[in-house]
Amino acid sequence: MLWAAFRRWSITITREAWHPAGMGHRSIPPYCSQPLAKLLINKRAIMKKIILPVLAILLTAQSPAFAINDKYRKQLEQSGCTQVSETQGCDIHKSKAENAKAGFTNPATDNSTTQTPYAGQWVAKSDAGATVATIRIDAKEQVWVNGKRVDAKRTDGTLQFHKGKLTFTLQGDRRLTGEDYWTDSDAGTKGPIEIE
Repeated sequence: MLWAAFRRWSITITREAWHPAGMGHRSIPPYCSQPLAKLLINKRAIMKKIILPVLAILLTAQSPAFAINDKYRKQLEQSGCTQVSETQGCDIHKSKAENAKAGFTNPATDNSTTQTPYAGQWVAKSDAGATVATIRIDAKEQVWVNGKRVDAKRTDGTLQFHKGKLTFTLQGDRRLTGEDYWTDSDAGTKGPIEIE
């Protein structure tokens, strides 16, 4: 907006063709005072002094900021420390076990005490009651469908995994019933998944 106003102003001032070095008797337009003529001559200097720094500030204000680099993040993961626990004495150069002995644990990465809601034996059934697939999930959320290992991912409070054209979705909140289902993208069918 500042640039547009400046351009309108400079266009209205410089309607007549003239050159500051002089073009005979028309070196400075008759309606321009001496300071205004200097301003017109230094238009590039104004752009360098005002507009370019403003643009630079805007660009740096919009650039993303990364708090830690990749090497430091890996050290935190391997040591079991967090940035907060490091300030309390957790050593990022030691192993998780050594830091655990010293009394530093990371509850976000320590899943040994928490039980996953998905662990157990599951059966995917058709509407007629026939078994479509048997599913086994361990405490580390590793999934086997019909005895074959498949990759699973958590999305929106559910655990989803695929086996061929079948997509299986298990709800993480066990209070909700009837939310565990499978879909066949090829046939367009859907059915329930029940825990055994």
